Amino acid sequence: MRKSVIPGRKHSAYLFLAPATIILLTVLLVPIFNSLRLSFFEWSLRGMSKPATFIGLRNYKELFVSENFLSSVKVTITFSLSVVSIELLLGTIFALLLEGDFKGMRIFRTLYVLPIMVAPVVVGIMWRFMYHPTYGKINFFLSKLGIDPVGWLSNPDMALISVIIADVWQWFPFVFLLVLAGLQGVPKDIMEASKVDGANYSQSLRHIKLPYIASVLGLTAILRMIDSFRSLVVIYNMTGGGPGVRTEVLSLHMYKTAFTSQRLGLASAVSVLLLLIIVLFAIVLIVNSLKKEVK
Repeated sequence: MRKSVIPGRKHSAYLFLAPATIILLTVLLVPIFNSLRLSFFEWSLRGMSKPATFIGLRNYKELFVSENFLSSVKVTITFSLSVVSIELLLGTIFALLLEGDFKGMRIFRTLYVLPIMVAPVVVGIMWRFMYHPTYGKINFFLSKLGIDPVGWLSNPDMALISVIIADVWQWFPFVFLLVLAGLQGVPKDIMEASKVDGANYSQSLRHIKLPYIASVLGLTAILRMIDSFRSLVVIYNMTGGGPGVRTEVLSLHMYKTAFTSQRLGLASAVSVLLLLIIVLFAIVLIVNSLKKEVK
């Protein structure tokens, strides 16, 4: 049987993809290259009319001996690992509980994902008022239980936990939706066969459902990890990085360096290091996800 070939079809596919690919690479690579180049210069917002001064690796050397920078790295990693772990756990649990089809499920799912649609600025302001020590709703309910008011955002030991709670509230429904979609893709015939073989719910979950959605969990973890490293607006509106630098993540440190200290070269160095950290964590998650798929 003769195989039909349309002349130029293979090349036309690449031709159609070329404009989008060029635009995507330009939008991604040009800012990265400019940030990398600027990180080797000293350039201030106060003197933008003056040419930038080349200083080599001095910005990076300054960062690695800066207590504020090293503290922000620690805060960022703690924040990201915490929110991703909690969101994956809660999202998976709720997806398993609500994977069945029951009356009003569509309405419930719509209401359930509303936090994702709230603007980060609104989320930050809303939670800041909820955490207010005097008239915040959280302390109001605690007072009804006989518990003294808590300085959620002013207490150095509670500030980061409070920010983590706000992020989990907004984003674990996103994890819920992805995991739920993965669970609904589990073949029903496999589940029915496991019941016939006498497998209980725990065994079906451990040997069928979780392995089947492992790739979904891995992709979700990567997406949320990358996004959590870029968190800025919610934290800025809730705490401004305080008290002290207890909630100052790298993106907020970069913002303050650029627009408060007005040192664009140093802020570019922070952005380059932040990108490297994100890429490193993404590679680790991708490798682990691929290993699980092979198993």
